[in-house]
Amino acid sequence: MKPIYRIFIMWFVLFCSFFNQTEIQAAEPVKKNAEVIVLSDSYDDGFEPYRAMDGNKQTMWHSEWRTATPVLPHTLVVDLQNALELKGFIVTSRNDNFNGDIKNYEVFVTDNADVPGEPVAVGEFVKGDAPNKKTPNRVDFSEPKKGRYFILKVLSGHSGGYYASAAELELLCDSVTFKAKKITKSEIEIETLRKELGDVDTEQLGEFLRLSQNIKEKTKFDKIAAETFLFDSLILDGDRDPVDVVLRRTTALLADLKTLNPVSDLNSYEKSLTVLKSETDKIPVDQKKQRFEYFVKICELRRQIAFANPLLNFNELLFVKKHRGKFNHMCDQYYGVNLPSGGGIFVLSNPFGKDGKKPEIRNLLENSVVQSGRLTGKKLVTGSFLAPDISFNARELAFAYVECEGDTAQRFHTDPSKGHWHEGRCFHIFTCNIDGSDLRQITDGTWNDFDPCWLPNGRMAFITERRGGYLRCGRECPTYTLFDMNPDGSQIRCLSYHETNEWQPSVTHDGRILYTRWDYPDRHGCTAHHPWITTLDGRDSRHVHGNFSPRNKRADMELDCRMIPDSPKFVATAAPHHGQAYGSLILVDPQVEDDDAMAPVKRLTPEIAFPESQGGTQVYGTPFPLSEKYYLAVADFSITADQGAEWHNKNYARGDYGIYLVDAFGNKELIYRDPEIGCNSPIPILPKPTPPAPPQQISADIEPQFYLDPLRDKNNLLPKLSQGTISIVNVYQALRPFPEGTKLKELRVLQLIPMSVPSGRPPHEIGFREPTSSDSVVLARYVLGTVPIEDDGSVHFTVPPRRELLLQVLDENGLAVQSMRSSLYLHDGEMLSCNGCHEQKTSASLRTATIPKAFQRSPSLLKPDHPDANPFSYPRLVQPVLDKNCVSCHAEERVKGTANVPNLAKDPIKNKWYASFNELVPKYGFYSYGEPLRTMPGKFGARNSKLYEILKNGHYDVKLTSEEMHRLTLWLDCVSIFYGVYEKEGGEAQLRGEIVYPTLE
Repeated sequence: MKPIYRIFIMWFVLFCSFFNQTEIQAAEPVKKNAEVIVLSDSYDDGFEPYRAMDGNKQTMWHSEWRTATPVLPHTLVVDLQNALELKGFIVTSRNDNFNGDIKNYEVFVTDNADVPGEPVAVGEFVKGDAPNKKTPNRVDFSEPKKGRYFILKVLSGHSGGYYASAAELELLCDSVTFKAKKITKSEIEIETLRKELGDVDTEQLGEFLRLSQNIKEKTKFDKIAAETFLFDSLILDGDRDPVDVVLRRTTALLADLKTLNPVSDLNSYEKSLTVLKSETDKIPVDQKKQRFEYFVKICELRRQIAFANPLLNFNELLFVKKHRGKFNHMCDQYYGVNLPSGGGIFVLSNPFGKDGKKPEIRNLLENSVVQSGRLTGKKLVTGSFLAPDISFNARELAFAYVECEGDTAQRFHTDPSKGHWHEGRCFHIFTCNIDGSDLRQITDGTWNDFDPCWLPNGRMAFITERRGGYLRCGRECPTYTLFDMNPDGSQIRCLSYHETNEWQPSVTHDGRILYTRWDYPDRHGCTAHHPWITTLDGRDSRHVHGNFSPRNKRADMELDCRMIPDSPKFVATAAPHHGQAYGSLILVDPQVEDDDAMAPVKRLTPEIAFPESQGGTQVYGTPFPLSEKYYLAVADFSITADQGAEWHNKNYARGDYGIYLVDAFGNKELIYRDPEIGCNSPIPILPKPTPPAPPQQISADIEPQFYLDPLRDKNNLLPKLSQGTISIVNVYQALRPFPEGTKLKELRVLQLIPMSVPSGRPPHEIGFREPTSSDSVVLARYVLGTVPIEDDGSVHFTVPPRRELLLQVLDENGLAVQSMRSSLYLHDGEMLSCNGCHEQKTSASLRTATIPKAFQRSPSLLKPDHPDANPFSYPRLVQPVLDKNCVSCHAEERVKGTANVPNLAKDPIKNKWYASFNELVPKYGFYSYGEPLRTMPGKFGARNSKLYEILKNGHYDVKLTSEEMHRLTLWLDCVSIFYGVYEKEGGEAQLRGEIVYPTLE
């Protein structure tokens, strides 16, 4: 055969082969994608069954292991939704270690998951270690098996023990590719129980499941019993199943309602409850279906009883519909840029279905058009709503609204006259009549303004970014603090000069403002976000309790604080730091002495642990108290821990929050839920008593503060302001004892400088971070000066107003013995007094036989300290001392090769700090308090530094002057910082040795 023919034949054969393959491939059926439900008898949070069929081998299903170790066998049940033919399956082991690797198994394909019949496959998987770790276990059936359910039953594991796991399960089917539906823990439980009980009401089924789980966790309730307001809300020894629990709690509710309104006719309810109890007593606990039927009947009766509460004396309930923010952090959830559009302000009429009529809902602003401001002539339809507040006479409404329009970029600058956002991405405050008429925009600009609060003095408090500055823990979060204004938006003024975030003002019964503050100078950023209180004009701001509590003993945050009618106590939401304003509900009694633990706090919803600090979930929020025992609140019982505790947009949950009537006995009754969007901030439309408006010392006629200018740029304004006055009865009166023999001679006043640039990308670090707060930038500071302490411990002195201050007490050598790890500020002409250093804030004034010596004279004026500590500058304050006395000798020793001799020169500069700073601070300076919350007297600053000890005891021939020694000890008492400014240009100038002031004070 000629070569050309051979080539032709080979080409023809190849063509036919390709053609046949193409024909075969084309003939293969196209697989459909099918969503399946995967359930299991056992799993742990974050390792739900659906993760075994999510198409991701980096995730997995794993049996429960954190709180319990259920015994084998374990089952993984796949509901295909329809009967399908399966040819086999593939199981991929977890890819990190061997715990839970399946060994012996049985497989069922069946139409009845409860009675699956005989297994279609039995066998043993290969252990999932290298090299077989990457080789999935495949099982092919001898012939196709048809059924709705695929069940993998794990009989044993390669590692022994009680566990089972699978990174991925693939079902082999010619016509379908399967992927699991992502469902929450509560949805899994509901689906599982629904199979057993039939098609029942989801709300009641959900409560039944939650109570069943609570009973399994009784030991958890035992541990917090002493911290709980009423024992009825716990799981008690006699609680065998949810029926027992709901019977007991309904009985307690009924008994309490009889005391609230003795003349009301509750006898029919009592008789019905007695009959139900008698009938359920005859049904064994293991008869779950029958018990559940009675559970439903009891819940229906409980609802009638709960809605007979005389405190429900209102016919209209106002609330907001909104999604959760897109960023899970206590700060970011209030930036308008992070809010999805949707929702509105709604009114639910006849919310409790009285007189047999159904509740009716209406959109309050559906027909309202803005009458003033930038949005004049427009309806509020594109954005998101937040934080409504009804006036005392129930005639007016204030709320915050963001348009959710415009670019989402953040503006970075140090100009105090500018905010950081597009105006369409900021919350602004609006007012209207309670019927939605006369809708007005009263604030605007490039700042977020929110949390309006009507005040008894005729003004309105609110939270705003107009203070300026950023938080200090690693990101670009502008600070917002407490301001007030007239209800028309005029005469805006700053009430709080605090440098970090504040939230949610409300009014106390005695006419003060109760709000939440994040307070953490020189300590960990996750420890202090608790209630504070101040007068209506911003004076005497002080924490209520818990400002120095360790995380594990308390909630990270207490938000949405509201006073309880006819009670000195208030309700709050115990919320997380890395999360949003939801969690568990608590009752706080400010009259109980604060122990920085749980003494003033009682749990109202003990079934929900505190999120993050104690591993709880973000279930409850925005409580509105009707009494100490009854509350309106929102709740989403389906939300999981991982939906609330992750940052940024990971695992975003919009929130399925409904409005509930919650009582302290443990009962919850759903009032309203929108299946499409969460509810928030339920408030009865009902007049309430106007608290007194005590006389104000700070005039509302001060210059309007639409934003805060740095004082140094206001034509020497500071000397023109009325000075504040601080009076301390006895500095020796302290929570922690001073070292024996300590003589306190002076008090030093420092000014804390707010972050003026984002902490997420600071151009330079002020200094080494305090070790327990490695995520938090250390605050820059001025040393304003010192004042004398009299021999009886009294101090009386003036300070500049409108500045955030920190105090230190000094011994006879001018060394700090103790330093504040909180802060204070005074308004123009304000007088502030306290008993001592870190005394209990609620303690009564000390009784003295004579008038304290310092009070018998005019207040002391601050004696200026070293000028290079105001503004603070290591290059000017410390380095000259080293250059003169230390550098040359240390350089010579280093050339000789002498060990452990630090370089005390400027160069080489590293971390944008001098070489001397880099080498002195870690080994010889003071920047670690040793205790994460409070200062230990005598173990602070220079007194607790190795450098001072070396110099005091004599260091070779070094002879420092008293002025030089003071420079070094002053630096050590200022926690060994380097810079006194945050900005790039200012830092570079300070590095060159120039005098530079910060842009924000």
